[in-house]
Amino acid sequence: MEKYYKPTSRSNETESSSQKKARVELSPSDIIADPGLRKPIDEYDKEIRDQVRRAYLLNGPTQPIGHTFPRKQQGDHFRSFQESWFKKFDWLEYSVENDSAYCFYCYLFKQPVRSDKFGYEIFTRQGFNNWRKALDAFKEHVGGVNSCHNNARRHCQDFKNQRQSVSHVFSSHSKEAEIAYRVRLTSILHVTRFLLLQALAFRGHNETSSSSNRGNFLELLSWYKEKNPEVAKVLYENAPGNNQMTSPLIQKEMVKACAQETTLVILDEVGDKLFSVLIDESRDASIKEQMAVVVRFVNQTGHVIERFLGVEHVSDTTASSLKVALEGLFARHGLSISRLRGQGYDGASNMRGEFNGLQRRILNENPYAFYIHCFAHQLQLVVVAVAKCSSSVADFFNYTSLIVNTVGASCKRRDQLLQDHHDRIVMKLESGDIFTGRGKHQETSLARPGDTRWGSHYTTLVRLFTMWDSVLKVLENVSDDATNPTQKTTAAGLIEKMESFEFAFIMHLMLKVLGCTNELSHALQRKDQNIVHAVNLIVVTKQNLQHMRDNGYDELLEEVKGFCMKMEIPVPNMDDKIPARGRSRRDGQMVKYSHRYHVDIFLVVLDSLLFEMNERFSEASTNLLKCIACLDPKDSFSKFDHDKLLELASIYSVDFSPFDCTFLRSELGTFISDVRNSTEFSACHDLATFAILMVQTERHLCYPLVYRLIELALILPVATATVERAFSAMKIIKTELRNKMADEWMNDNMVCYIEREIFAVIHDERILQRFQNMKTRKIQLSQISN
Repeated sequence: MEKYYKPTSRSNETESSSQKKARVELSPSDIIADPGLRKPIDEYDKEIRDQVRRAYLLNGPTQPIGHTFPRKQQGDHFRSFQESWFKKFDWLEYSVENDSAYCFYCYLFKQPVRSDKFGYEIFTRQGFNNWRKALDAFKEHVGGVNSCHNNARRHCQDFKNQRQSVSHVFSSHSKEAEIAYRVRLTSILHVTRFLLLQALAFRGHNETSSSSNRGNFLELLSWYKEKNPEVAKVLYENAPGNNQMTSPLIQKEMVKACAQETTLVILDEVGDKLFSVLIDESRDASIKEQMAVVVRFVNQTGHVIERFLGVEHVSDTTASSLKVALEGLFARHGLSISRLRGQGYDGASNMRGEFNGLQRRILNENPYAFYIHCFAHQLQLVVVAVAKCSSSVADFFNYTSLIVNTVGASCKRRDQLLQDHHDRIVMKLESGDIFTGRGKHQETSLARPGDTRWGSHYTTLVRLFTMWDSVLKVLENVSDDATNPTQKTTAAGLIEKMESFEFAFIMHLMLKVLGCTNELSHALQRKDQNIVHAVNLIVVTKQNLQHMRDNGYDELLEEVKGFCMKMEIPVPNMDDKIPARGRSRRDGQMVKYSHRYHVDIFLVVLDSLLFEMNERFSEASTNLLKCIACLDPKDSFSKFDHDKLLELASIYSVDFSPFDCTFLRSELGTFISDVRNSTEFSACHDLATFAILMVQTERHLCYPLVYRLIELALILPVATATVERAFSAMKIIKTELRNKMADEWMNDNMVCYIEREIFAVIHDERILQRFQNMKTRKIQLSQISN
């Protein structure tokens, strides 16, 4: 028998198994929005072609609404692609990259046909760009009932309708099985919602049934099953072995469906409106550079909205890489750089570079996407500069950092600080010096000042002032108990420094000064803040600081003297003389105490602060903001200037044609007379509130051109606080313990968590249907209206 059958060795079996083809998985980078950059379907591996088709079908055809299509000469006229063609031909796609049109259905389901069929290559590989004959070519491509295009469309419809597939027909699941499947799927969705809204991890260390650490998803699902008898009937042991719907892959697909539906609501909210973009980049827990993108626009009710669009992993942070990533994100969501009217960045060189930065690259493509340096970052730069404006102030903050580090150097010292502070609060409450109330007298600790953390300098001084006695007590304990001579000497020196008049004077001065800038910083970080109000706030802050410089010294001095009397700190005679700072007594350069504190410290700090404010916030003097300021409704439109608003329209010439400018001239006169005589607008002092009132009174329909100017003013970004909050969310979601999260998985979690107000109200059915359409499922769901 051996001569007929060749014996099979174990080595041959191993060799044949090793030659088996590895399983191919679809990568998110394989799905490219721009039809001119995609690779053909037949170039994908056969195992994932259906997945690719479903991914593209979920995204829909690429139709960049609002894009400025380039014009080129064809024949005797300049011609371009027309946006109205999208409505006439739902299959039509447009490539921004190569200015060509494609067929969505033919790309996905192109059937083998003769090469002479019109559209075989033009609308799938090469791209069509003869706009002079576009309509005739589109109609010819559609052809008759049995044309290649219509056959591809029918294949697409059959592919989308899983209930008519052969596998579904032969599976012949009962109605009861479908009901059980829906209950099971809905239960999983409810658990997923809870975990996403709380930013909790899904996976566990060991997800087997006997494990005590199965992860939040499975543990919460088990608890849900115990509390709901209907769910218990369809989960785990009561569910088919091949349809448990609890695997990690199912979890990720459900989260992806949630994120995509949330993003879809955001994109529907943006619609075809003009918008601005806020961008920043930061490293995540796995040391990957992530770029967060937020869009700012005015919604249908006139409210200023900022929405998180997503995070993109960038290989490097050069301007070219950031722009490629931004274009890819825009293409996936059907947004166009042509609709950009503002850019907001934190001021990093790769962002704001005048010649090669991201803002310049976008301006080269769209000159109306004006760049605004984040006001909150500029304000922090002002604070950092003031903290180093003189040797006395710089020494003060150096000593403050040393005090914070010394007091918080160990858990023992922290506990002593908190306990002593707690005891003093209790004593004051019992004596009636202070009173209880919601949010008052919370447990706190000292904070280190940081140049990159907004408001940290002010927070440090407030807490030091509040815990003054307790800090001194801890320093005394360190001086008494420390075994290290250096620590004893340092603690004794810090006590001496804190109980000096100069330290108390600078602390009170910086509390007043940084208090003004801190209030401005919080105001600038509001999502609905607009450029006009922000500039007004800066002007008011400058006026307050100037008033403090001219008239605030005597009041500050008396306040410091009162504090020193209370804390038994010696107060020097202001007429006595001391050596000028940095000079020896032998040099004879003596100044009075009054000169030192008033001129060398007080005036230097205020002058430095005012100089930095004027230098950093130079945008207020630009022609664009001068024109926008004319829309300010405060004091019955006292800044209204007819000519300046016409100039503003000319700046945004792409949004105001010469015909519009002619009508705007007469519309402005009627508009200003109307709103000044209307009692509805008499109490309006802010442009954002004014826009809302315009919509509520339907005057945005009466004065559409004026309202367009207001929208352009409102979408200019003020601060990148929303992006900073997105990175705070990223630190919650992707932690040191979860540092292996894939980029798409992290992005889906972040979208649902950051935009949880939207995600929480999305109907379950929308998410379930999207989940079903991601791939071919064993059981199909019948459509239920929301």
